[in-house]
Amino acid sequence: MGLAMSPTLEEKLLAFDGHLPLARARTIPSSWYFDEEIYALERERVFAGSWLLACRSDQVAEPGAFATIEMAGEPVLVVRGEDGVLRAFYNVCRHRAAQVINLPDGKATKLRCRYHGWTYDLAGRLRGVPEFDGVEDFCRDAQGLPPMAVAEKPPFVFVHQKMPALSLDDSLAPFFERTRDLGLDRLHFAGRKEYELGCNWKVFVDNFQDGGYHVNTVHPGLASALDYSKYRAENLGLSCLQSAPMVASDDAQVGKTRTGQAYYWWLFPNLMVNLYSGVMDTNLVLPLGPDRCRVIFDFYFPDVEGEEARRFIADSMAVAHQVQLEDMGVCEEVQRGLKSASYKTGRFSVKRETGGYYFHQLLAGRLRAE
Repeated sequence: MGLAMSPTLEEKLLAFDGHLPLARARTIPSSWYFDEEIYALERERVFAGSWLLACRSDQVAEPGAFATIEMAGEPVLVVRGEDGVLRAFYNVCRHRAAQVINLPDGKATKLRCRYHGWTYDLAGRLRGVPEFDGVEDFCRDAQGLPPMAVAEKPPFVFVHQKMPALSLDDSLAPFFERTRDLGLDRLHFAGRKEYELGCNWKVFVDNFQDGGYHVNTVHPGLASALDYSKYRAENLGLSCLQSAPMVASDDAQVGKTRTGQAYYWWLFPNLMVNLYSGVMDTNLVLPLGPDRCRVIFDFYFPDVEGEEARRFIADSMAVAHQVQLEDMGVCEEVQRGLKSASYKTGRFSVKRETGGYYFHQLLAGRLRAE
């Protein structure tokens, strides 16, 4: 008896039917969470083909200021030129592919690769090429850093690796329109926490997008302050908004720092924004391979000066840290279960998981280039 043939990439993609109504729908196949071919296609069509959060506006506010990040294996550099123009480049030297800048952020008057000393100006033009006399058919003007599209929307800076079909404003219009009067540009960055998870990046998004389904069982502290009966989800373009009112909590830290109305935004493909009264944190999930990811939490507050503000910030970040530890445990557990021979697909709660199915529909559409 011969061995079964492995499915082709096309067959893998067609294994998910995103046209079914939610009541009949199934999740994307479990193999999509660890398959190398699917991951390679995500890098090409999802991450290279989307507006992605790259850094904060305050990191690149002054001429010469830069920030770097790696997005699904692609090194990215954002820099403010001496002319005040914000630019983004592939952070890869044209000589031997070393990173041009190895720091997360800082200031520079030029961009110099530490490997062989090739030097670029802040506009990405190649200026210094040590010991390259005699090299034929070499055009220095054609060896500048390849640019990316960049758009600033304080307090955020987004990049797009390809020529975007839609501007950032058009691509994420519902988010910008709904948050216009919340004063996000007046919030101040207060701190960052990073976590590495043993799970596919989509597991983390699935967890965020389940309509609060797991809150009561996984997050007892948060559940004590959230009116779960009024938890709602709206699918809006390339985003989903989940919201619920906050209530008085017996948990002192949660009750103090999570008040007003909770707004949980997911922006395709990998950015989550949590908003409460006087509190915002962004959760950026970055793939490190088919079964690992890094999550960057940035925390923002209207006031970061004074002892009272510092105590509030510390309490708020402690609440977020506890929630993340709880999520990490269940996400890594899910990743292990997805590789079980007993599991291929799952079903959705009609009441709760409209956002999760919407994520899978958008993802499948992008992978199939629909």
